[in-house]
Amino acid sequence: MSSPYFESKASEDFTRARTQAIFSRILNVLTPQNEEMLSLQDVKDVLRPKSESYRGLKTVPVSRIVGSEGRYRDFNKHFLPKREELRGRWTRVDKAHLQDVTLPPIQLYEIGGVYFVRDGNHRVSVARSQGIEDIDAEVISLKSEVRLSPDLTREKLERAVIEYEKKRFSEETGFDRLIPHYTLDFTETGRYDEIKHHILVHKYYINQGIEEEIPFESALLSWFTSVFLPIVQVIRDERLLRNFPGRTEADLYTWMVKHWHLLKEKCGEEYSPKEAAIDFAHRYGRSVRQRAGKLIRRLLGRPEDPDREH
Repeated sequence: MSSPYFESKASEDFTRARTQAIFSRILNVLTPQNEEMLSLQDVKDVLRPKSESYRGLKTVPVSRIVGSEGRYRDFNKHFLPKREELRGRWTRVDKAHLQDVTLPPIQLYEIGGVYFVRDGNHRVSVARSQGIEDIDAEVISLKSEVRLSPDLTREKLERAVIEYEKKRFSEETGFDRLIPHYTLDFTETGRYDEIKHHILVHKYYINQGIEEEIPFESALLSWFTSVFLPIVQVIRDERLLRNFPGRTEADLYTWMVKHWHLLKEKCGEEYSPKEAAIDFAHRYGRSVRQRAGKLIRRLLGRPEDPDREH
């Protein structure tokens, strides 16, 4: 067939892909995060891979390519083109496909069982549009113990990491075995490491003036009974969770401990964790949701946004 035919067909294919991208955006207008492509850097920031290795040339399922290193703003999560300016390059790749022209392998990063495009975003977009199931790629693997699914979103990524951290925390500390009647849940990553640090600090202070070092498990039980539970009781008595929708008692505990350290810096070391929790409750326990959101951002070191509602 003539070149004008392939040019026309490739242009039609791009128009169809753009139309699908527009409809996807309309369908997700209230939940735009559901169609946003993840960037590799976002995933690395959460997973913190410790090493990378070259895996060579592989045949990769297109369905497991979920994001991009640098072009994540040009395509949605289904690799549909989001901008008309992509037409020229996209149609050239599609025209090569229609004419059975062999293109070089794309370059991918693999992490947690899914892939991110290092080079070849337009080829992945065309492959998805044409229903191609597999694609040749040079792969660099980033080491991660967290397994990820192809329907990955930022929320699902953080949930997967939290579940992994929870499992590791339980294995390392014996928390679930020692305290089976309480489920320690968080809604943010990194909190289980914070709790382990709290227990180790508590253990250090208990050991002051004692010749024989107490076991970690004894310190954990002491921390849970004498530090964690009194703060949780304040959270329950003041019904603080009502002003922090979607959060947990453990989330509020970590924020209250931060508040405790702020009070000690300001007023002296005499403040106990329970006193700090009561002060926190009196200041914020019956505040409106927007004030609660402002507090969270301050405790977490995030910039204030007066126009944003929590």
